[in-house]
Amino acid sequence: MSTTDLLYARTDAALGRFEIRALDPHADAELLHGWVTHPKAAFWMMQDASLPDVEAEYARIDAHPHHEALIGLHEGRPAFLMERYDPTELELVGLYDPEPGDVGMHFLVAPTDTPLHGFTRAVITTVMAALFADPSVRRVVVEPDVSNKAVHALNEAVGFEPEREIQKPEKKALLSFCTRSRFEAATGLTTEVSI
Repeated sequence: MSTTDLLYARTDAALGRFEIRALDPHADAELLHGWVTHPKAAFWMMQDASLPDVEAEYARIDAHPHHEALIGLHEGRPAFLMERYDPTELELVGLYDPEPGDVGMHFLVAPTDTPLHGFTRAVITTVMAALFADPSVRRVVVEPDVSNKAVHALNEAVGFEPEREIQKPEKKALLSFCTRSRFEAATGLTTEVSI
């Protein structure tokens, strides 16, 4: 699939067009390196990664049958990173009781010198709407660092409910879930494909 093929798109009433496309681990490596090593991306845990490290990590994700990384665009410009994964195969294996239709998610907003009010919330809303555009997805599972209070607030705003703290090898995480109905109730969106 070409990186120019859009996989999902929505228009935010305040901030305009958001789109999601495939990620090319080689062509996008330099862009991603600037994002994941930025001080504001500390919770991404790649602060000291070299450009080859980043390229290798996203090539590994690209080759993984249960993990996918995607680039998010705002008004046609790369603006965020999204990952979806099968939590029964990685990240959360043995740490929670999975249900049919679970999907795991990570997202990272690109650093900017000109922040837009409400942008990060529009990004997580787009990420969640894209996940729920797949009719097989019934619930999104996240495991952010317990100390990442900003993302906990964002998660709550789109319908996540924290369940409990869990210990992962790399961090203490807040296991949280969001069902399709909770997302729709929190955002007022219906989850349909909108390309």
